[in-house]
Amino acid sequence: MASLISMIAAVALVSHYVFFENSSSNPYLIRRIEELNKTASGNVEAKVVCFYRRRDISHSLIQLADKHAKELEEEKESPIETDLTDKQKHQLRHRELFLSRQYESLPATHIRGKCSVALLNETEAVLSYLDKEDTFFYSLVYDPTQKTLLADKGEIRVGPRFQADVPEMLLEGEADDRDQSKLEEKLWYPECPLSSKQIDQFLVVARAVGTFARALDCSSSVRQPSLHMSAAAASRDITLFHAMDTLHRHNYDLSSALSVLVPAGGPVLCRDEMEEWSASEAAMFEEALEKYGKDFNDIRQDFLPWKSLTSIIEYYYMWKTTDRYVQQKRLKAAEAESKLKQVYIPTYNKPNPNQISMTNGKMATVNGAGPGAYHASGGGRACESCYSMQSAQWYSWGPPNMQCRLCISCWMYWKKYGGLKMPSRAEAPEERTSPTPATNEHRSRGHAPRQSNHMVPMRNSGSPKSSMKTKQAFLLQATRLTKLPGTCAVTSSGCGAPRAGPLCPLTVGP
Repeated sequence: MASLISMIAAVALVSHYVFFENSSSNPYLIRRIEELNKTASGNVEAKVVCFYRRRDISHSLIQLADKHAKELEEEKESPIETDLTDKQKHQLRHRELFLSRQYESLPATHIRGKCSVALLNETEAVLSYLDKEDTFFYSLVYDPTQKTLLADKGEIRVGPRFQADVPEMLLEGEADDRDQSKLEEKLWYPECPLSSKQIDQFLVVARAVGTFARALDCSSSVRQPSLHMSAAAASRDITLFHAMDTLHRHNYDLSSALSVLVPAGGPVLCRDEMEEWSASEAAMFEEALEKYGKDFNDIRQDFLPWKSLTSIIEYYYMWKTTDRYVQQKRLKAAEAESKLKQVYIPTYNKPNPNQISMTNGKMATVNGAGPGAYHASGGGRACESCYSMQSAQWYSWGPPNMQCRLCISCWMYWKKYGGLKMPSRAEAPEERTSPTPATNEHRSRGHAPRQSNHMVPMRNSGSPKSSMKTKQAFLLQATRLTKLPGTCAVTSSGCGAPRAGPLCPLTVGP
């Protein structure tokens, strides 16, 4: 049973979220598999959707994302963001992703495991994302080309923002002061005086009028050259809706409604979006739908700007009832059958170049540094994240000149979540350092490197991209000549006298 579970965990399917490794030192990429294709050389490539971390976007967009998250938190009935500790808030930022519409192809051999990515649920506690391993969330869409952040249009509208305000029930005889133009309008009265047979007969007449109207219309004759095509178009919902609306407006009087169907100028022609669109517009819509899916705003913006959004949406749902849609669906199903549906994720056992090896019980070189780069006590520095001094394996982390390292647990956290477990000390509201003797205060302020209580350099963030800047150490040594003005002043008479101050000019006589 255990072997079966491990085999299932090692298989990535289409639509799964996975970790990709493109660099031995950088965090994993998080992608969603859209397709699995076999190349001519026999290798498997995955067409994936890109997700971005906070560290991958600009600082201005990070501020915009934080503002959006704050607004969502304020709208909640019981906000819990304030109850989180600094560590939880820090780690929660590592779980936030940004969806993009960007696709790329990556070798399947670079997959390092599976993860879970979900649209942020406003009704779910944010701590639930921290409690689950390899779990991420997103709420915004990032455009890497335009460098913009937008709210995801696929948002599930759950929460207090989307609840209807139910008004109080009116008392008997109480006037309704609501704006009647904004309320619903009754379009059909089920208990009308007409029988079902009479209504059906009127609808048949309406279809016949619609067929005759298409025969008289020149443009319709070109689009539907045969009689049965015109009759099929006249039997669509738009004709039936017009007929029933006509009946309702004339108080279900058949003679009055019939006179409206065929006015003095000729029969009324009702068209829906399927008839209004040309063949070229329909082809462009299918191309846009293949590229953007049901993102109708992008379809309108890039392909059909002269069409209204309402027109595009109506056409889409009518297009789904046509044979063209059925044929495309069958074709896609046949293509999907011929494509790969899953890929096995083998266990990756190759050594990482960032591993720190041990030579004769001593720490070997790290990031090109010499053997003496680490402190002698404890065999090296503490972990840059959790400050532990013991680990089964160490990994070099950050810029080579900093000589930082991570334990194996923090290294895996860095690879998966793109940050360090503990919040950066540089982000703390106040730094508290251990007291120093008064005699060494000036020297420690002027020349001592900035250090934490754990005797490691302070960092600015949990990413090497914004790593620390070190100060070059220097030695100021005074010579006898430079010490001379501080002890005496030589006057023109040749006699020495104590100086009035260290900044007074020095005069030297003959």
